[in-house]
Amino acid sequence: MTMQPATETTGAQATTRSTWDVDTTHAELGFRVRHLMVSWTRGKFDRFQGTLELDEQDVTRSSVLVSVDVASVNTSAKDRDDHLRSADFFDAANHPVMTFRSTGVALRGGRLLLTGDLTIRGVTRQVTLDADPLPPPVKDPWGNVKTGTRATAVLQRKDFGIVWNAALDAGGLAVGNEVELTLEV
Repeated sequence: MTMQPATETTGAQATTRSTWDVDTTHAELGFRVRHLMVSWTRGKFDRFQGTLELDEQDVTRSSVLVSVDVASVNTSAKDRDDHLRSADFFDAANHPVMTFRSTGVALRGGRLLLTGDLTIRGVTRQVTLDADPLPPPVKDPWGNVKTGTRATAVLQRKDFGIVWNAALDAGGLAVGNEVELTLEV
């Protein structure tokens, strides 16, 4: 993430707030889902943006906003990616963007828990991201200030209206319901 420092003054107290934009050249928004009951299919989104409004004195007063271009889904298989863009899955023509907007940040056991509203296909559900704490910022070789984190979550795709599936001859379904998300930012 790149940092743009800002200072806000509230009454007699000055709080230090900084705005961090996701550095998409050094970030990945990935997922994996069970495929054919025997393996995992992994994918990522190539186009997304995000902002962290960080309250450096009290991280629980921070907020996050991420938006993802669902047409940028990339599983390294063109036919599968086209199917994921279709109305069977993301319905990119009618719902081109999915978003995550935090509604709360908590500290628990040294972890950051970012609870927020995830909207996919026009359906909004509350999701909690489990994130590594932010390390101290560093300057890269070009003088840019950076920090980063890794966050994970598990969601049920059917909760967002993504219900397409196919029955397998041996029993079971082609695509699992549980989706594991990983954000490296």
